[in-house]
Amino acid sequence: MSDGGGPTGDDDIGLPKATVFKLIQEMLPEDIACAKEAKDIIVECCVEWVKLISTQSNTVCDESSKKTISPEHVIEALKQLGFEDYIAEVDESNKDFKQSQKERTRTQPDTNGMTQEELLALQEKLFASSQARFEAGQ
Repeated sequence: MSDGGGPTGDDDIGLPKATVFKLIQEMLPEDIACAKEAKDIIVECCVEWVKLISTQSNTVCDESSKKTISPEHVIEALKQLGFEDYIAEVDESNKDFKQSQKERTRTQPDTNGMTQEELLALQEKLFASSQARFEAGQ
């Protein structure tokens, strides 16, 4: 039994309440309020749902002799648990995530085809920029 002195067992697993509360408020019509106790119960339900999906995804992963849960494992877990209605949205979200990862730009400049002098000038420019950021932070 916990004496309130710190997290034990599943007490340390949770979702950021402020974020969930904000989502709840955004989903409700403007003329509807939600009691804090109701919001707390919704947070607890969300945590349990995430645990359920995670546990089933892990089982699917183990059955596939894999060590890392993949999106396919999550989708199969949703099927096995009877949450087929969520699969299309999960799949679309996964596609959006993959696309956003592809579109991320590199922070390093493209140096292909640059002469030695151009590379040296670029290096000096980067050093100067770094030094300015460092000095501004002190």
